[in-house]
Amino acid sequence: MAYAIAVSEPGGPENFHRIEIEVPQPGPGQVTLRQTAIGLNFIDVYFRTALYPWSVARDLVAGSEAVGVIEAVGEGVDLRPGQRVGYVSRTGAYASHRVIEASALMPIPDAVSDEIAAAVMLKGLTVHYLLHHSYPVKAGDTVLFHAAAGGVGLLAGQWLKALDVQAI
Repeated sequence: MAYAIAVSEPGGPENFHRIEIEVPQPGPGQVTLRQTAIGLNFIDVYFRTALYPWSVARDLVAGSEAVGVIEAVGEGVDLRPGQRVGYVSRTGAYASHRVIEASALMPIPDAVSDEIAAAVMLKGLTVHYLLHHSYPVKAGDTVLFHAAAGGVGLLAGQWLKALDVQAI
């Protein structure tokens, strides 16, 4: 039976509990994913404690990134069952299975483990956004990066070095 780890009311980690879930068949543009690794992020605490609001009328399945194997595909989906993919979403990752829009999925290269991909997906996309969209850095630039000790900062430092950018 498929399951999720959820909270019924805002609070601490002691509020987590296991719930049985039914995994529906995917609709058009969707896939059913059996999740193999789930990332943990501080933003999950914001949802669990309701700093970021959610409806108390239903259990919250937290978690914003995961990797898994496609079990079924809906109409119009170019991905295939058995393919390894990852995603970032608002919530819903703390589950054994889920149905998700195929457009949210990214193929995972064979050389990258599920655990590594799930751990860096959100942080990697954040760094990509910062270095390519917030301000497109280029070789020779100097960048001040606050909080370089966290996951995003660690990736940013390595990425900036690879781009030949001076990081402070």
